[in-house]
Amino acid sequence: MNEFLYQASIYLAAAVIAVPLSARLGLGSVLGYLAAGLAIGPILGLVGAETQNLQHVAEFGVVMMLFLIGLELEPRALWDMRDKLLGLGGLQVALSTAVIAAVAFYANHPWSVALAVGLTLSLSSTAIVLQTLSEKGLIRTNGGRATFSVLLTQDIAVIPILAFLPLLAMPPSIFIEDDGSITRGAEAGHGADPHQALSLVDGLPGWAVTLVTLGAIAFVVLAGVYLTRPLFRFIHTTRLREMYTALALMIVVGISFLMTLVGLSPALGAFLAGVVLASSEFRHEMESDLEPFKGLLLGLFFITVGAGIDVGYFFNDPFDLIGLALLVILVKGIILYVVGRAFRLKGRDHWLFTLGLAQAGEFGFVLLAFSTKQNVIPPALSQKLLMIIALTMLITPLLFIIYDFLSRHIREGVPQVEAEAIDEKGPVIIAGIGRFGQIVNRLVQASGFKTVVLDHNIETIQLMRRFGVKGFLGDPTRPELLRAAGLDKAAVLVAAMDDSKQVTRLVSYARRQRPDLHIVARAHDRNHVYELYQAGADDIVREMFDSSLRAGRYVLENIGLSEYEAAQAEQTFYFHDRQSTRELAELWVPGMPTAENKKYIERAKQLEKDLETELLEMAEENNKKSA
Repeated sequence: MNEFLYQASIYLAAAVIAVPLSARLGLGSVLGYLAAGLAIGPILGLVGAETQNLQHVAEFGVVMMLFLIGLELEPRALWDMRDKLLGLGGLQVALSTAVIAAVAFYANHPWSVALAVGLTLSLSSTAIVLQTLSEKGLIRTNGGRATFSVLLTQDIAVIPILAFLPLLAMPPSIFIEDDGSITRGAEAGHGADPHQALSLVDGLPGWAVTLVTLGAIAFVVLAGVYLTRPLFRFIHTTRLREMYTALALMIVVGISFLMTLVGLSPALGAFLAGVVLASSEFRHEMESDLEPFKGLLLGLFFITVGAGIDVGYFFNDPFDLIGLALLVILVKGIILYVVGRAFRLKGRDHWLFTLGLAQAGEFGFVLLAFSTKQNVIPPALSQKLLMIIALTMLITPLLFIIYDFLSRHIREGVPQVEAEAIDEKGPVIIAGIGRFGQIVNRLVQASGFKTVVLDHNIETIQLMRRFGVKGFLGDPTRPELLRAAGLDKAAVLVAAMDDSKQVTRLVSYARRQRPDLHIVARAHDRNHVYELYQAGADDIVREMFDSSLRAGRYVLENIGLSEYEAAQAEQTFYFHDRQSTRELAELWVPGMPTAENKKYIERAKQLEKDLETELLEMAEENNKKSA
């Protein structure tokens, strides 16, 4: 018991110290966990051989993560991804395998060993990549979806790879044990395994294995459709919150165990179950119950990866190992870049796809252990490959830092279509005809005024024309397009694009060209308001402000205030916020975090107190009138 508490304290303390530091430095939590593992393992020696056993437990975090991702994807969404799963993912695995195998063969390894190395290194790290994508909010971007599709394809590919690897086995080597007996291959130094893994397919003919496997998958699907709802209703009658957690864990653990019995990946089975349950009314309940377990187990997995690195072996030839790890990342990166280009990924999405998947992954550890046992890859080469995989995983957070740097300096490409000739001019130019600009345009046109609409999205322009709204295709920030739209004679410019940086750029340019022009600008948040104020906008509209204020008025009307009193409070808040925003804009410093601007914070607190005083005085006055 004491040993367990000691080890738990070490792992938790390492995570609590290293991860927040890493996050504050902008390096992400994954690098923090890996650094924590390195510190308590190879560097300080606080943990030892138990990390191998812990890693098997911690890998269950990957299983939970895929289950939770499956809950976000309904079967229809998964079907819509079929082209990416088969095309994008399949092409990446095939090309990576072929190129890496060719490099290994060129390095004088037998073709069977080279092919096994290619298959092992073609896979990427599901755990690190998905965790980082979730942290950065990139999972729902086009690049994130493409990356997820490839990771899912790789998880599925593990199954046929495991079936194929024994066919590459070399003749077993002969070893002489300490007692003088002769053994062959992976049996050397090992007796019979007293804990033989349970299996439902061992010893069965091929057709029977197929039937049992399909039966297990069918059971998961049918149980998800017909059994989970009655189970959750039964649990609901107990009124015990912990029973929901127990049931969610039982579902994931049970499905994982069933998948291992038929030789399938637990992660794949959990993902399938998540997809089946995506349309269930209990989806959010399961998400909230499992999320803490997923986070802790994934963190433990990353710590064990860092703690399991053999520093002694690394320092025997560090430059060779680092060079090979970088070579793997470079080769895979080039392949991913080409594949991404072939599937028309562009800009940030293309670089996310390229850099996010360039490492080797945790399934490589599984395949290497299996390949060594099957006498496919020699033990010495296996140890070297283990170190290379671990190094690529350590480098992965740095690749995402490179992506962040590139992302900040990449201007998303405008559709490669020539801007249309603008044959109309009007007193109002509306730049951007999305959900914000549409409402402005409808109101102005319905009031009898002519507008000139500009937008860089051809699909939006075409959709608006179907509804009888004429717009012109082109980048609204381009000077020649603005001149053609009549910027020199327009009375009002509405900057309503989705991209906040483009809005600021347009306002700044228009103010330089036309000091007398009235500019109405769409702001993303309060900081963007200050940027637009300094850029020269006359009227600045926060896109969520008015709707949020109206929602607040509805709240006041339903907790005791009359409609008049609620409307009065709304109006008071509105005018006070406009005035305080102007004052705070003078104190706002570009590039300085608001939390570090003491003058700004002090004035904001004072203005908030003024608002409270004003509203209380108004309430007291209303009470006197009603009395």
